[in-house]
Amino acid sequence: MSCSRIQLGPGGPDFSRFVMGYWRLLEWGLATPQLIAFIEQGLALGITTVDHADIYGDYRVEARFGEALAQAPGLRERLEIVTKCGIGLVSSQRPRHRVKHYDTSRDHILAAVERSLANLQTEFVDLLLIHRPDPLLDADQVAAAFVTLRAAGKVRHFGVSNFNPHQFELLQDRLPFALVTNQLEISPYNLPVFFDGSLDLCQRRRIHPMAWSCLGGGRLFGGGDESGRRLRRVLGEESTAAGGCSPQQLVYAWVMAHPSGPLPLIGSGRIERVRHALEAEQIVLDRQAWFHILEAAAGAEVP
Repeated sequence: MSCSRIQLGPGGPDFSRFVMGYWRLLEWGLATPQLIAFIEQGLALGITTVDHADIYGDYRVEARFGEALAQAPGLRERLEIVTKCGIGLVSSQRPRHRVKHYDTSRDHILAAVERSLANLQTEFVDLLLIHRPDPLLDADQVAAAFVTLRAAGKVRHFGVSNFNPHQFELLQDRLPFALVTNQLEISPYNLPVFFDGSLDLCQRRRIHPMAWSCLGGGRLFGGGDESGRRLRRVLGEESTAAGGCSPQQLVYAWVMAHPSGPLPLIGSGRIERVRHALEAEQIVLDRQAWFHILEAAAGAEVP
């Protein structure tokens, strides 16, 4: 089983269809040799794209990953690195922060990228995303930062995360090049994304969204609320109808079935779960099965 590849959009990078997310890296308890082995195992499965953010692990995950890259020469050139900036956490790592906030000013973006490059021990990142919409976002300042970073060769492509269509278009209007993705929560637990225009915009611009929290942070497979029980029951029925795949695989297939062609993020540090997830690419859902899952998630049939 090997992960396929997909171009994010016109002029965009080629990424693996599944993306390895490192948000919880510090929780996995991997020593550096084990982390290198895990990255290598992902590469053997065709997963070449890795997702980071400056804030992950209380601002420590990027540096932890960078240690692995430094100790394994040649590993960086086999990967596409995605990272994000724009969120300020209250943290001992940032003693000047007294409240959680967003900062998408030109100076902050430039400084954040410099820190990420140093932490990851790389000369460039393949894709930089603004992590969250900022109510004080000045599109001209963000565009100026992006243009500067691209001209310096420090970031090759740019996108956003969690932006609604109007926010996406505002920033795009200020840029001389195309944003290549919007990283969105795409899951049976986040149905508004299918109806608020976010995925329609991706189709219109022919870009592929990146999909985070496809499994609802594990909520799909635990908890006693009625909606969860209903969804698990339908996933079980449709998993059997799809040939005996797991409910987890079915959810990944359900996300990827959308015409915008989302790239799911996998957040597990266990390679057997990663390998299991990749098998979802072989599952073909018919339209009624897709809507059966939608109905179970919504608690009502479509109008």
